[in-house]
Amino acid sequence: MILSALLTSVGINLGLCFLFLVLYSILRKQPGNITVYAPRLVAEGKTQQRGQFNLESLLPTAGWVKKAWQPSEEELLSILGLDAVVFMRIFTFSLRVFTVAGIVGIFILLPVNYLGDQLSHDISDLSSNSLDSFSISNVKDGSNWLWIHFCAAYVFTGVVCYLLYYEYRYISSKRIAYFYSSKPQPHQFTILVRSVPVPSGSTCGETVESFFTENHPVTYLSHSVVHQSSKLQGLIGDAEKLYRRLGNLKLKNHTPQGFKRDGFLGLFGRKVDLLDHYEKKLEDIQDNARLERSSLAGKEIPAAFVSFKSQLGAAVALHIQQGVNPTEWLTEQAPEPQDVHWSFFSASYKKRWISKLVAFIACAALTILFLIPVVIVQGLTNLDQLETWFPFLEGILNLAFVSQVITGYLPSLILQMFLSFVPPIMIMLSSMQGFIAQSQIEKSACIKVLWFTIWNIFFANVLSGSALYQVNVFLEPKKIPSVLAEAVPAQASFFIAYVVTSGWTSLSKDLFRLTPLVCNFFKRVFAGKAGDEFEVPSIPYHSEIPKLLFFGLLGVTYFFLAPLILPFLLVYYCLGYIIYRNQLLNVFASNYETAGKFWPIVHYSTIFSLVLMHIIAIGVFGLKKVPLASSLIVPLPVLTLLFNDYCEKRFLPIFKAYPTECLVKKDREDLNDPATMAEFYEKLVTAYREPTLMSMQYPRSTDGRNIPLLHAAEV
Repeated sequence: MILSALLTSVGINLGLCFLFLVLYSILRKQPGNITVYAPRLVAEGKTQQRGQFNLESLLPTAGWVKKAWQPSEEELLSILGLDAVVFMRIFTFSLRVFTVAGIVGIFILLPVNYLGDQLSHDISDLSSNSLDSFSISNVKDGSNWLWIHFCAAYVFTGVVCYLLYYEYRYISSKRIAYFYSSKPQPHQFTILVRSVPVPSGSTCGETVESFFTENHPVTYLSHSVVHQSSKLQGLIGDAEKLYRRLGNLKLKNHTPQGFKRDGFLGLFGRKVDLLDHYEKKLEDIQDNARLERSSLAGKEIPAAFVSFKSQLGAAVALHIQQGVNPTEWLTEQAPEPQDVHWSFFSASYKKRWISKLVAFIACAALTILFLIPVVIVQGLTNLDQLETWFPFLEGILNLAFVSQVITGYLPSLILQMFLSFVPPIMIMLSSMQGFIAQSQIEKSACIKVLWFTIWNIFFANVLSGSALYQVNVFLEPKKIPSVLAEAVPAQASFFIAYVVTSGWTSLSKDLFRLTPLVCNFFKRVFAGKAGDEFEVPSIPYHSEIPKLLFFGLLGVTYFFLAPLILPFLLVYYCLGYIIYRNQLLNVFASNYETAGKFWPIVHYSTIFSLVLMHIIAIGVFGLKKVPLASSLIVPLPVLTLLFNDYCEKRFLPIFKAYPTECLVKKDREDLNDPATMAEFYEKLVTAYREPTLMSMQYPRSTDGRNIPLLHAAEV
């Protein structure tokens, strides 16, 4: 790719970013869009529908930037929780890393690369030069200038490791401080027990109570047995949606707008009185729920949430084998009550094992199938190959602007479109694996998306781009450095364009929230539901963290190979820092709190990126005929892995479980307030009772109509 093609891509994406930002600053002020751009604040009652339309609201303003910038980290912690703070720390960590990298790369390495004479380029016609002229490929083989790159690799590795250690230590301390400052939480006093050996003639509840009363007589408090209630959960969910719709209709005093068609968006189906229609549907669901609940008592699963009187008592029961048979009385930490993923509890051990195997096979199949768009994308970056495939396009491809758009903009755009389907698929696959919490599902999906992205976007593009006609990709380990040394620098231009398209434009598009905006418009126009029904989205950790880490991998890998990528990454992280602060404060709500358990993923990904950079450096210095530099790089990955091992032993245990010292101290503090703890114990007894078994009652209509009651007696 030549520089003008990159500039074309940058120009297109800058235009799109500017358009999205301007439209956002206008549309966010419109009265009907408050549930699109501030749903969290509306749900919490912190903002209300704005007044009537006025011309001043059509003027774009940047006041939202100031509001997003102002809150301190402590304020974010009190509003959003530690997970959101850790998510924003990824941005600050990346900005620190690539600020140092940018200073070294732009002011030292980039001039050295461009002044090399390995490749022929015209200094007077900068725009027509290949981007390879700005990479290490332009430094002459055997040149002493390569020792600057060697020193830069050592300095950069030291800086990244220092910043990693600082962040790991800081977030670990914040995790402990967050634990001390929080009120008693049900999941801190509760464990999940699976594979309960229920004898014949007894129930799971009786077995659990007998076992823990006998073996944990001092600390045992209560238990809640899990039932096969997935069908009932669906019925209750449908009933709640219908009840909300009925409430919205009653707020309108049942105007003639209540007579609509019962099909999609009120456009299709027969015309009905919606109030009567919804009441009849609610009655049917009520009858089905009663039938299902009547048979639920005998559908116990050999699993139960067991609660204790102290956090230390729960920790002891969690980490000590409970029964003589290690396959029975299996324990794991209970998630927060609102984080429990009830749907998969009905699965047997055999079904969970099969589901894990199916998820693995499906993930591997998706990885292989994704190579198809990768090959298409690489064909677009190579115009000669594209002309071979489609000879009738030769005349069009010879046009300068068309060739610049095709090689500079289309490849990363197409790849981004295909990649957008990956996170939802990974969530679906992770939900099949038997995790008991939504946070565990998202963490598993986060890891899947990360490695999928690294393999399919980085390695697949690198290998297919450098060896499009080679079939044998699986090489001997000793050849990997030389293969990567040839392949990775050749794809620098593609990844710079990818950062601009998938980074800059994607961020501004996420701020604009095009899909919710369009859905809200159609609801208001066709269904008359302006602000009646809206959903507060959860923070998409499983899709956004892998994206941040992948851009970090690109920056670390290309730091000394093609430092031209660094300014584009800095712009991305600066833009993302402001946009995500705004979205966290106004749009997203947290459905769970892991107290920073996503950070080890960030640490391991950064270590992997450093080691990958070292392996590539070994190959590059070998190809550049500086064998001494290649040999002296070898200690770097070894030292990096030793550093990782130290961090793993020093900090990782804190993210797995709180130490005894902390638990005892917190238990003593809690005992100093017996009234609060007595109230907490009362709530703890029912905290893990399934929502479908809790009392639910919908009140009667205030307009003379009777809304059927969906009442569930506690089991």
